[in-house]
Amino acid sequence: MFKNICIATDGSPASEHAAALAIGLARAHASQITSVYVIDPYPFLMVGDSNPMGFQSYMAAAQALATKANAKVAALAQERALDGNAVNVQTRVIEDAGAAAGILHAAKAEGCDLIVLGSHGRSGIRRLMLGSVSGRVVAESTVPVLVTR
Repeated sequence: MFKNICIATDGSPASEHAAALAIGLARAHASQITSVYVIDPYPFLMVGDSNPMGFQSYMAAAQALATKANAKVAALAQERALDGNAVNVQTRVIEDAGAAAGILHAAKAEGCDLIVLGSHGRSGIRRLMLGSVSGRVVAESTVPVLVTR
């Protein structure tokens, strides 16, 4: 049913749980996984020059986090391999986009037919201030979205 499943990862426990679920689905449907990490430059730009790291340092740190988060997904696929056959995982890092827009762009570009992402479960003022990536992805996606908690 699904040929390419997009996992949105940020390295958090919520995204690891989503990855585990997506890998199980990929095994059941003989699908591949596209693991996507979005580097959002806008949090840095909002604080401007007052950030002591500097933009290049911020981006270098974000790239390192992206590599680590995508590697976790690939390692999880290897751990859960059946009969030595792991799910094929390709990784993508999207820059210069907000998280929701980056996830949607990658899913479309890679021809994904399902998006799986974890929810941090924010509510109240925290959700109002930080927004809900999963809510935006659900609202704007043209393919099915599975949100885990």
